[in-house]
Amino acid sequence: MAQTETTYPRWIPLLGGLLGSTTCGLLLYAFSVFIRPLQAQFGWTVPEVAMAYALICLIFGLVTFPAGRMSDKYGPKIIVLIGSLLMAFGFFMVSTIKPPTPEALAAGEKATSQLYLLYLYYGVICGLGGGMVYLPPISTAPKWWPDRRALATGFTVVGLGLGSFIMAPMATKMIAYYGSALPVFKYVGIAMGIMGVAAALCLKLPPAGYKPAGWNPPVPAGGATVKAYRDYTYEETKKSPQFWLLWLAYFCGSFAGLMVIGLIAKHGIDAMSLDYIRANNLASLADIPEDVNKSIAMAAAGAPATLAIFNALVRILIGPLADKIGTKQIFVVLFALQVGAMLVLFPAGKSAALLAAAAGLIGWNYGAMFTLFPATLLSYYGASAQASNYGLLFTAWGVAGFCGPYLGGKLQAATQSFFVPFIVSAVLLALAVFIIATLKAPEQKSA
Repeated sequence: MAQTETTYPRWIPLLGGLLGSTTCGLLLYAFSVFIRPLQAQFGWTVPEVAMAYALICLIFGLVTFPAGRMSDKYGPKIIVLIGSLLMAFGFFMVSTIKPPTPEALAAGEKATSQLYLLYLYYGVICGLGGGMVYLPPISTAPKWWPDRRALATGFTVVGLGLGSFIMAPMATKMIAYYGSALPVFKYVGIAMGIMGVAAALCLKLPPAGYKPAGWNPPVPAGGATVKAYRDYTYEETKKSPQFWLLWLAYFCGSFAGLMVIGLIAKHGIDAMSLDYIRANNLASLADIPEDVNKSIAMAAAGAPATLAIFNALVRILIGPLADKIGTKQIFVVLFALQVGAMLVLFPAGKSAALLAAAAGLIGWNYGAMFTLFPATLLSYYGASAQASNYGLLFTAWGVAGFCGPYLGGKLQAATQSFFVPFIVSAVLLALAVFIIATLKAPEQKSA
């Protein structure tokens, strides 16, 4: 064991997790900046474009379960490597979709075949690859850090927020420079492949029974008898009612967060554009000068960028606190704050500063889930089957990722407002507060 400690530094799997989750952040968490450019270039509606995001979230989330099982069986490195190549290929291929000519769009031509290619490349292929990249590092890194499990988990998922912080302003500037969203998929797809392969090369499982030098598991205070307990198996975990209550709470929190991430830039653009029309007595959106449209788009892009900053920061900062006091109290406070944030998000849309402030609070509360849920799972069921256990739990995120953006887009299209989608999210978050507040840990299993 000592030889392994000196020949393979345990920070390397953390680096692999950071690279892998950053790649996934580039993939997922700035999609709202693409909605309007893709609408303009292909003539698609908001629900049609939002379906691509809903589809990738569904597949990404569902694939984490078999990816976790395969990681337990074959090791994390090969799973992440294959997933990286798939993800990069799908993202790059979006850049090859040919848009209709301006004349065809003006004539009302429907770009149906191109829409299906967007669903295939971004929704299906990227979803498959992303799910394979995301989960194995989350289950691997805490095994190297049994003394700081929540912190290690937070570090491996911080890249989701970091990737979106990079992607939102970068993609907005690239779209403005090229006059199209398609080159973004080309160049970022290449970068994603390089980053994903590097992440895979960093991953390795520790030897059985590994303990860091100088650390021993905590013992009961006051000389109490130490009982031997074992970890839950995957089969035992999935039969536990607490697991499925966690799944439901994860679904509620993810539904709200992913709806906002998928739609917040569009909400800001719409609200600020309407406010500009009213302030300047214009007749329609078409009367807004092009330079003003670009400045509104950049102002609205500040919301997903701010969300991304707080989404990233909280994943590391919340870990040490969770290691010290546990996850339950933190969960209740953050979910309750998220309810309030959803209620103020709609009126905040017409102000870039207020929208960014609301987005930052939402990003903070949403990002914390990705440290707290796997940490809670580890404390409830142990590390032995964590890849399989968290892979199954994370399917809640996938189902929510489909329902949130898709239903959000449908409700927005039906009501011509983002008010109803945000209220629905607030109600689901209130349910999550109740679940977490009343949840009790399962009984430990005797060895």
